[in-house]
Amino acid sequence: MKMRWLPLAVMSIWLAAFLSPVAAAELKIFTPRAIWTVLNEIGPDFERATNHKVNVTTGIAETLARRIEAGENVDIFVGPPAQMNRLIQSGKLMRDTRVALARSGIGVEVRAGAPKPDVSSVDAFKRAVLNAKSIAFLKTGASGVYLAGLFERLGIADAIKDKVTRPETDSVSELVAKGEVELGLVVITQILTSPGVELVGPIPSELQFYVRWAGAVTTNSSAPDAAKELLRFLRRPSVDPILKAQGMERE
Repeated sequence: MKMRWLPLAVMSIWLAAFLSPVAAAELKIFTPRAIWTVLNEIGPDFERATNHKVNVTTGIAETLARRIEAGENVDIFVGPPAQMNRLIQSGKLMRDTRVALARSGIGVEVRAGAPKPDVSSVDAFKRAVLNAKSIAFLKTGASGVYLAGLFERLGIADAIKDKVTRPETDSVSELVAKGEVELGLVVITQILTSPGVELVGPIPSELQFYVRWAGAVTTNSSAPDAAKELLRFLRRPSVDPILKAQGMERE
């Protein structure tokens, strides 16, 4: 039987298609600061292992969610349940790609070297808040919304309202580090990863609230397979020590 040879040009195209690796992608990620600090640690390993690039934008989850709702193109969104559920229901995220990533409780922080009040019990925590000259917690973040309701339930909201600062950006720890605010209340992971502040302790267990973060791929992602690969990478057991060191834990 006589062999039939493909033209050289056709053979070259066929070989290139067969042998070429999957094109590397640049992944655009919207995430609160908690997972941004983790990606700072593992991002280089992921990039070396996959040839994909990680491009991270960090901010308050609600602000990031609104940008996605306004039509901004992103590959992965990371956020608490409220924003995650809303974006899934509106068709902005692929429901079946959602994965739980981590959680962190709320803590109390002071400027590095400053005296640390007792926050070990509910009564001690109330005294610390009432005695502080100034307090900061987020305006729209999950921890801030919870704390506003908590102070109402504890009956001290009116007593502290004139000394409370509630930034719309993730800057509570920055305000404390500068000495502009005496007590900051925010997720523990931010306290442990911010320079110039120290953790006083978690709020009492009877009052504790955990901020939970999950990740999902957007429905308009230009590289959904690469995005799913990054979410799997974030679930690796090797990431657990990084989460623990940054004040987080798995669900």
